[in-house]
Amino acid sequence: MNIQDYISSGIVESYVLGLASPEERVEFESLCVQYPELVAARTNFELSLEKQLLRDAPAAPRDLKQTVMNLVNDQSSINQTKIITMQTSNANRGSSSLRWVAAASVILFLGFGFLAYKYYSQVENLKKENSTMAAEKESNDSTFNQLAIENKLMKEVMDNPNVAAVNMVPTTPGNPSASIYWDSTNSNVFMVVKNMPKLPSDKQYQLWALIDGKPKDLGLFDVGDKKVILKMNNTQKADAFAITIENRGNTGGPNLQQLQNMGKAKL
Repeated sequence: MNIQDYISSGIVESYVLGLASPEERVEFESLCVQYPELVAARTNFELSLEKQLLRDAPAAPRDLKQTVMNLVNDQSSINQTKIITMQTSNANRGSSSLRWVAAASVILFLGFGFLAYKYYSQVENLKKENSTMAAEKESNDSTFNQLAIENKLMKEVMDNPNVAAVNMVPTTPGNPSASIYWDSTNSNVFMVVKNMPKLPSDKQYQLWALIDGKPKDLGLFDVGDKKVILKMNNTQKADAFAITIENRGNTGGPNLQQLQNMGKAKL
């Protein structure tokens, strides 16, 4: 048995507060004989309850002593000394009993409060863990579904005999590359990104179709998201394709100084 796990289970508190079942009490007392650390844990909890009781016990009203004395004096003026002595003795016993009842009530209150706080903390931690796991599962499910859709789309594109594959060649060594899949029968253009680094937030990649030496915008795009294949703007004609880096939201022509890739269309 891992005695530390046993101690952390809350059995010490349950035993001291009288909340443990008879079977648990028998087991606890039996283990106390074997494990001194269990005895120490029980003693420490009892001492902590005692300190808590003494610290939190309400102070007696300042006039309590005078009120009691007045009651005693009033009674002594009516009854004999013997009766007074008996009443005083009964009062002391009653007072003592009440003090023990009050102390036991406070101990039980503190014990229940301790266990309630402990279990509440455990429940809250479990809720947070479950919430985090649920969010992660939802994100993973969304990613999986997106990948499944894109893989299906990619298979359909690649299996289509009307689709021409255009390999985009880097213009300088080390530049990123991509592959274009172009179906001239319905003008669809798809792109698969390969090792294209994420750009600053004010920049985007842009795909162009070169037709008779003139560029046609096929769309701006970002990389770094989880998409496998990108659907670009359609084009019925293309002699070649090119990728440049442009300012975000570019509406002008291509910046040829930032030309990254080119690929000739073969039909």
